Amino acid sequence: MLLDGKKLLVTGVLMDSSIAFHVARLAQENGAQVVLTSFGRTLRITQAIARRLPQPADVVELDVTNQEHLDTLAERVGAQVDGLDGVVHSIGYAPKGAFDFLNASWEDAATALHVSAYSLKALTVAALPLMREGGSVVGLTLDASVAWPVYDWMGVAKAAFESTSRYLARDLGPKGIRCNLVSAGPLATTAAKSIPMFEQFERWGERAPLGWDVKNPVPAAQACVAMLSDWFPATTGEIVHVDGGFHAIGF
Repeated sequence: MLLDGKKLLVTGVLMDSSIAFHVARLAQENGAQVVLTSFGRTLRITQAIARRLPQPADVVELDVTNQEHLDTLAERVGAQVDGLDGVVHSIGYAPKGAFDFLNASWEDAATALHVSAYSLKALTVAALPLMREGGSVVGLTLDASVAWPVYDWMGVAKAAFESTSRYLARDLGPKGIRCNLVSAGPLATTAAKSIPMFEQFERWGERAPLGWDVKNPVPAAQACVAMLSDWFPATTGEIVHVDGGFHAIGF
């Protein structure tokens, strides 16, 4: 099995329609032990969703903007597993005001950047004590090389997120830790539905050479599992597009 014996920390499991849920499911089906994270009002939701996985998964509380949570993460995750081989970052949030680019306040933009970009570094550093034998960090993005019609400061945050991944690849490579991103096409997840005018993305499949199903998160999850495996031992700082080929065609 692709991930036989590996131990993974997966963030962002909120509903069974989320990419992160299917990453956790596929990882377990491929031999991995999975620990999930959640916090606040969503903690019980994640615990309930975790019961839909092939095997029960422990859920550790983690708010990536809470320094105490980050400082104690390795200890608390270490109580469930004796180390980590991989970390999945599937976290993103921006206030409503961040989707109005010219009128957004710094507070709105700062929140988007903190939760959706800086958190990749924060989460990875928090998990480092458990990644003693190297491993793989995989994050999820939406192509930040262009300005999308509805993404605004979340798009800026994703650009920072992608840059953060490259710097992590630079600094963690000597420790045997790879950091790569999967750039998924738009999916009708809980997070995406909060983006104003998300329906504009629903025509993505008309331009993607392979087509695109906004209701199918499995292809993106499969790419994450592949990047978590040992089949990409010399790949880091990369962005793998799983978008039906839309990025190669444009508008």
